[in-house]
Amino acid sequence: MKNADATKVLEAARDLAPVIAARAADIESGRRLPLDLLEQFKRAGFFRMFVPRSHGGYEADLWTSCELLETLARVDGAAAWTTMIGMESPHLFALLPRERFDAIYSAGPDVIMGGPFSPQGQALVEKGGYRVTGRWAFASGCEHCDWMFANCVVLENGQPRPGLIPGAPQTRAMLFKANEVRIIDTWNVLGLKGTGSHDVALEGAFCPEENSFDIFFGASNIQSPGFVAPVLHFVLHMAAVALGIAQGAVDDVVQLVTKGKRRLYARVPLIESPVFQLELGRTETSVRAARALLRDTVEELWSACVNEPASVLSLAPRMSATLVWVTETAASVVETCYRAGGAHALKDGSSLQRRFRDIYTFRQHASAAEGWFGQAGAALLGQPTGFWT
Repeated sequence: MKNADATKVLEAARDLAPVIAARAADIESGRRLPLDLLEQFKRAGFFRMFVPRSHGGYEADLWTSCELLETLARVDGAAAWTTMIGMESPHLFALLPRERFDAIYSAGPDVIMGGPFSPQGQALVEKGGYRVTGRWAFASGCEHCDWMFANCVVLENGQPRPGLIPGAPQTRAMLFKANEVRIIDTWNVLGLKGTGSHDVALEGAFCPEENSFDIFFGASNIQSPGFVAPVLHFVLHMAAVALGIAQGAVDDVVQLVTKGKRRLYARVPLIESPVFQLELGRTETSVRAARALLRDTVEELWSACVNEPASVLSLAPRMSATLVWVTETAASVVETCYRAGGAHALKDGSSLQRRFRDIYTFRQHASAAEGWFGQAGAALLGQPTGFWT
């Protein structure tokens, strides 16, 4: 159930939609959220959605956050993706010791963390902490983060420490103030350009033990449903972004057609075409089906987090399969809308073109790979499910 504060944030996102739409070109050309727009997002409360009330936040439920992200992605996918990263910060900070969590939020709730989940660096065990070296790709929002983490393979006596998964090394995220991390300008890509997902690097930087955490298997120091299974929340947040991009494409093509769009050599405007009407009806129904599946999945996870936290891990394969299906469906919807846009959609500055590029960039994300369907199938058959075993 939505609380009053979270509802106000959702309303603020809807009010900001025209502002974000007007800044879409700036977001793309700057390859980041403009700082003045970021400040508006902070004032709206986007980054305190999950922060505990004890620390100045709103303790929003999972579905409200998905609604927020869909609302933003319906306008601009990069703005939604970057907000998603910042909004999830308290989940990760909560994997630190409680005194560190309290210290980080002592100055206020709008604290933004970013960093790649892939363990692309090394953390050598030293007295009191780790010596960290590496280079990490895809650090979304790194240019405006307050803190950055870098996930690493932990090395002890020159060898990787064994991890919890048999045959895999231990990994651990190392947390640094953002100004301690070097940003390497690499984000020249097809879509989601405004996420600023550059590479970041560290060379021999020391990280105290109390500033390290385990992303995937760490225990949260916050006892509430929103902190039971943060990685699974992140998975469904991504699905909400994909859904918003698809809904935005439907909005675009409806607006285009109602303004009199007519394909070259066509006998009637698109608005009168039975073939187009059929395709539009099918496409919009696909968006509603994706939203229904996402909501059903969110409710299932949230109920488990509230009532039976020990059962949450068993839901993981279905959560991941939901992300893949929603993303695939969203891509199909956007492609249909892009084709309907004809030559108009080819032009730089076309929101249909931007959504087309964004969703196909999104589909390249490892979390949206079709192999996750195999994990869900294995779970149905009672077979090992790899990462989620």
